[in-house]
Amino acid sequence: MALIELKNVTYQVGDEQVLKEVNLKLEEGDWFTLTGPSGCGKSTILRLIADLISATSGELTYQGQAIESYQPEEYRRQVSYCFQQANLFGETVRDNLEFPYLVRGQKLDQKRAEAVLKTVALDTSYLDKKVVDLSGGEKQRVGLVRNLLFTPQVLLLDEVTTGLDEENKWIVRATIEDAYQQGVTIMEITHDQVELANAKHLVKMEEKGLLNA
Repeated sequence: MALIELKNVTYQVGDEQVLKEVNLKLEEGDWFTLTGPSGCGKSTILRLIADLISATSGELTYQGQAIESYQPEEYRRQVSYCFQQANLFGETVRDNLEFPYLVRGQKLDQKRAEAVLKTVALDTSYLDKKVVDLSGGEKQRVGLVRNLLFTPQVLLLDEVTTGLDEENKWIVRATIEDAYQQGVTIMEITHDQVELANAKHLVKMEEKGLLNA
C-alpha cells in the first residue's frame, strides 16, 4: 500500500483545467523528485497532498484512507509543507518556532529548538533575532527548522533551494538528507541541475500533470 496515492485526480479553477486525471504513488521511505516546465501543475500536486486545496474530482489517500477522513490538524502534523519562500510571521525566530508547540497546547522545547537550529548552522542566538533582519537563506533555514521540530512522516518541498546561494543551498540540502536518513519520506519540486542529477526517484511532468517516469 502506497503511503500517499492520487487516483485520477483532476483540479480545475473556473474553466482552466490545471491537472487532468493524475495518478501518482508515493511510497514510504521514498525521495520523490518532480520536475517539469513552469505551469504544468507541480506545485498544485504538492498543495493537494498538503491538503491546502481540494481536488475537483478523483481520490487522494494517505495510508489507504481518504485525506478528508483525517482531522486537518492531525493530517498536517504528519504531512508537512515547505513553501518556496519561507512564510515567517511574528517578530522573532522564537515566535515562529513556538507555533508548532502552541497548536499542540505545549510550550516551546528550547533544547529541541536549539538542537534543530544547529543542524542548519544557526546558533542559539538566532532564537531572538528579528525576522526582518534575516537574510533570504536564513529565513529558508528557519522555515525548515519549524517543519522539523516535530518530525513529520512526509516532507513536501516546493523549490526550497531556489534563489539561495551555494552555502545556504548546501546547508538546506544536508538537512533534508539528514531527515531522509531518519526515515522521513520526501517529495520535492526542483529545477536545480545538480539536485536532478542526484535524484533518487525522478519523475517528469508535462502539461496538466501527465507524468513521465
